[in-house]
Amino acid sequence: RTFGSVVTNPSPSPPDHPLPTQPTPPPKMSDEPVQEPVAMESEGPSLGEADAPKEPLDLNSALQMVLKKALAHDGLARGLHEVVREIERSGAQLVVLSENCAQADYKKLIEALCHEKNVPLMTVPDQMQLGEWAGLCKIDAEGNARKVVKCGAAAIRDWGEETEGLNVVQANLKSAE
Repeated sequence: RTFGSVVTNPSPSPPDHPLPTQPTPPPKMSDEPVQEPVAMESEGPSLGEADAPKEPLDLNSALQMVLKKALAHDGLARGLHEVVREIERSGAQLVVLSENCAQADYKKLIEALCHEKNVPLMTVPDQMQLGEWAGLCKIDAEGNARKVVKCGAAAIRDWGEETEGLNVVQANLKSAE
């Protein structure tokens, strides 16, 4: 730098022309034919397979699907306190109770309230299974449930989306009446 009328820039100025590049060699001609990229077939169902008749859902897998949809739409109450509150304010569409609940009074209370308020009641065999279905667990990278918390009862206040599982559960409820 100078301290006069002329100031020099310590960094070099950009060139007026682009940097020379290495010329790319022309493609080599060989006797081998050029292979076109082949689209990989997906392993998922194709459009033709989606129209094929599916195996009907059993009640447990349908109930699991309904509980997941209700949880996603913030329509699921889990645990004794939340379930009792939903039943008493007539907000419960369906109550799911585990059969292996350790407290007999717990089961009696839920069953009596459901009978009094005419709320349909379904049972599942295991608290751990109901806890997993109700979202009381962590899901690992492979999609497996970890750290599942037991759940004695769950109440659905909003079904969420209309699914095949919902149709199966509602058909079962109508046939049970």
